[in-house]
Amino acid sequence: MPVQTTPHQPDKDDGRFQLAMVSSGIGMAIVDLQGCWLEVNPAFERMFGFSAADVIGRAASEFAHPDDLQRSRIHLQGMIDGSQTGADAESRYLRRDGSIVWAQANVGVMRDSAGQPQSLIVQLRDVTAQHAAVDALRERNRLLEQRVHDQDTCLDAANRQLELLMFGISHDLRAPLRAIDSFANLLGKHASDRLQPTDNEYLHRIRAAVERMASLIDGLVELSRVGKAEIKPALVDVSLLAEWAVAELQEQAPSRRANVVIAPGLMVHGDERLLKTLLVQLLRNAWKFSRHRDEVCIRVEGARTDGGLQLSIGDQGCGIDMRYADKLFQPFQRLHGEDHGAGHGLGLAVAQRIAQRHGGRVWAESEVGVGSVFHVQLPDAGGPQAAKVDTSLRDAGMHGSSDERQSDPAG
Repeated sequence: MPVQTTPHQPDKDDGRFQLAMVSSGIGMAIVDLQGCWLEVNPAFERMFGFSAADVIGRAASEFAHPDDLQRSRIHLQGMIDGSQTGADAESRYLRRDGSIVWAQANVGVMRDSAGQPQSLIVQLRDVTAQHAAVDALRERNRLLEQRVHDQDTCLDAANRQLELLMFGISHDLRAPLRAIDSFANLLGKHASDRLQPTDNEYLHRIRAAVERMASLIDGLVELSRVGKAEIKPALVDVSLLAEWAVAELQEQAPSRRANVVIAPGLMVHGDERLLKTLLVQLLRNAWKFSRHRDEVCIRVEGARTDGGLQLSIGDQGCGIDMRYADKLFQPFQRLHGEDHGAGHGLGLAVAQRIAQRHGGRVWAESEVGVGSVFHVQLPDAGGPQAAKVDTSLRDAGMHGSSDERQSDPAG
């Protein structure tokens, strides 16, 4: 705060004032109305590297940084003409060695008993270290921002390259695959009667390999798509999406007996298209690893948690050895052979990526020969819609409700 302008009483207070000047740990000085140093204390001498004899009688402006000189003159004139009672600001000054010292300068006017200005009292607190710390922090932030910008640029470039790669995989690789499959099919149709059984088996293997390669391409494209697709959050009926995904699976295998129970009213906030893909991957996983069962048994349930909705998709398939659980969601990792329904090893990686993009995750519980349960944590967005979701879940009575939707095409 600026020093209050009170009448100066030298006879009574000068001894005490001089003692305060000498004892003060911050720079103190008296400046006349022409702007020249009249007196400085030891702390001032240490701050600037000048002795009192070097300073007294010289203009204070000689010690001011050129960029701050005009502002200092304005403050001085304002205090002399009475338009300004004092000043309190950071300014730069020059030390004896030419280096810059930042000081918090507090200046007040000393007046006589008639209220006329006599001199200025100046207090200077060295804040050079604080300024150096602030400058270092700014430089560090600048470097961090530059690094982030450079990383973003590299990431954008990598994403563009990935998009080009995915475009090539999706288009350029499919054409030769279609040609291989087409010619293998034609050869089988037109020359099967002239081929040995072993030759027909080779053709079958060629076409099966083409199908697996096409499926792998689909999986890679899907993994790339879900990683960069724009998320359009909305209130999503997960129960409805699960029914939709199961209907597609049943359409692909209409003769397969299935007992699928889906709890109603499972609502979350998220991207409907991506959540549909997540459910397709998990339900397809449950479906194909139940191929050795007489009946596919799948149960889709949900429970409200502090973090949102915990969705559970359980099956009675072949199960997973949980010693290898850390590989479950890694691309191209297959914990079963083709005879158990193993595919390209990308489905669970796709599901995990979608959950992560929604701020959630996927994990599994399983026992070999008994079945698996895949859990998905999907956070709520909060707000009025979340309250509506809570009400709908409570009214639906997810667990053991008589309104549970069951799908059994075998009757």
